[in-house]
Amino acid sequence: MKNKPDLYVYCLNQDDPKKCTARKLQHFGLAKMLKHRFEVPKKAILLNPFVATILTPLDREYVARFGVVSIDCSWKKVKEVFRWKFKGLNRRLPLLIPANPINYGHIGRLSSLEALAATLYISGFKSYAEEVLSIYKWGKVFLTLNKEPLEDYSKAKSIEEILRLEKEYFPI
Repeated sequence: MKNKPDLYVYCLNQDDPKKCTARKLQHFGLAKMLKHRFEVPKKAILLNPFVATILTPLDREYVARFGVVSIDCSWKKVKEVFRWKFKGLNRRLPLLIPANPINYGHIGRLSSLEALAATLYISGFKSYAEEVLSIYKWGKVFLTLNKEPLEDYSKAKSIEEILRLEKEYFPI
């Protein structure tokens, strides 16, 4: 099993390129940019905020072997983008608090960087999650804001346990 799973981003260029966390991930050699949606590996975990199936530590094997894909788009256009069907094992992340300056504090509105790092953390690649987050000053803030939920999510034994934890931390 790899120590550093493959990270992929399908970037739709809908945001300011200077603030794009996906581009910075690519710049640092931490993620591969996908030019077309058909390039999404079919067994990779694809982060999709609209699916019912939630990411759990049980997805670790898929993360390790096939990687993780983030669709980098504007949160203003996210519903339109996810009407498309994407290959991969579609998973939604449990709720977390973003630390990025654009969506700080808006529960669930993570940047691509935060979403990929959260996936790594929950699936047991904590040191790699920290490495990914270290490319931004606010990366450590993300870990601080979400320390307890991330730790508990990463120890969960089932989808039901993740859903229970999510409701405890974020009773929306």
